[in-house]
Amino acid sequence: IDDLRSSTTRTKDPQSAGRRQVAVHLFEWKWADIAAECERFLGPKGFSGVQVSPPNEHALIDRRPWWQRYQPVSYKLISRSGNEQQFIDMVNRCNAAGVRIYVDAVINHMAAGGNQGSGGSSYNPGSKDFPGVPFSAWDFNDGLCRTGSGNIENYGDADQVRNCKLVGLPDLALSKDYVVGKIVDYMNRLINIGVAGFRVDAAKHMWPHELNTIISKLNNLPQQTFGSGKRPFIYFEVIDLGGEPIKNTDYTGMGRVSEFKYGKFLSEVVKKKFGQKLKYLSNFGTGWGMIPDGDAQIFIDNHDNQRGHGAGGEILTFFESRAYKIGTAFMLSWPYAFIAINNDDQSINHSLQTGLPGGQYCDVISGNLEGGKCSGKTITVQSDGQASISISNQDENPIIAIHVEAKL
Repeated sequence: IDDLRSSTTRTKDPQSAGRRQVAVHLFEWKWADIAAECERFLGPKGFSGVQVSPPNEHALIDRRPWWQRYQPVSYKLISRSGNEQQFIDMVNRCNAAGVRIYVDAVINHMAAGGNQGSGGSSYNPGSKDFPGVPFSAWDFNDGLCRTGSGNIENYGDADQVRNCKLVGLPDLALSKDYVVGKIVDYMNRLINIGVAGFRVDAAKHMWPHELNTIISKLNNLPQQTFGSGKRPFIYFEVIDLGGEPIKNTDYTGMGRVSEFKYGKFLSEVVKKKFGQKLKYLSNFGTGWGMIPDGDAQIFIDNHDNQRGHGAGGEILTFFESRAYKIGTAFMLSWPYAFIAINNDDQSINHSLQTGLPGGQYCDVISGNLEGGKCSGKTITVQSDGQASISISNQDENPIIAIHVEAKL
């Protein structure tokens, strides 16, 4: 976790409990199940946080597709994952376990489909009447969009991308104080409950100065949980693979940005695309054209690109379990631990420089260090930092990882 103290970067701090650094995305999980997972596994295993699906009331679409969660009807806390009391209980229990909650905030638009919400609210997307907020036709950007369809037609035109409808979704007018007020009320309600921050969905489709207005109006996090003067963690969904006028760096002055290049490039290396090899990862990060560590929120796959949406393509997913574990192990360890990965067509047996003090270490891939004992492989590091590493190319987990806190 970076030490980010200036007033412009305090929203880049994930507000983790202690030294925890890794969050998980429990997409579409119910609040009661997330609470139990925080207590049973995530807290005891040292996870930092959970990104949860949007908690607000959403459209009910035929056959209940996953994307109905991204079609807001109101800002009432009732969704397919549970009701307001269940959400509050989850946040409290996860915070008590040392696990922070990050909410996926859908504030760019309202629902384009259906007419009934998950909380019972009726609405009319055609007339842009959302009484559960309430929003009316006056609260949308139709008058600013200059395309014939009213939708985004050209991603090379930043005005279209930010003023027109994304796949037909009614585009909220964040230039209006009334609209900003309703969004800020929603997000501050979540902060007061105890969430630690927000993933801002579809941030690319909102003007940075308008998002900055919203962020500036957010409350500090509750002092009793997070300490005095702590700001909510903000990370923006901005898909930037190059070739468009809107850049992810347009948003890094206000928070972190989801770095989609990370998962794309790492997937290509693990899959050996375009002649790529693991040894080329020695300068992985800004050397590959990505934004700096303190500005980035990194991941391999998410709910969008797993399904071919949002910078989708040949992204590693759990369907390719062995390759996915290689990519995930690299992401979690680089550049903090010694890791050896065999992604070759033959076994390896080499003496390698670990950079670690001499001694016995527990391989944290094959086991755990508990009570001074290792349940997996033990690696011997000599006084000069060298260790003999053997990994078969047939192993399901062709990885060895050791670090200073795994020393026996």
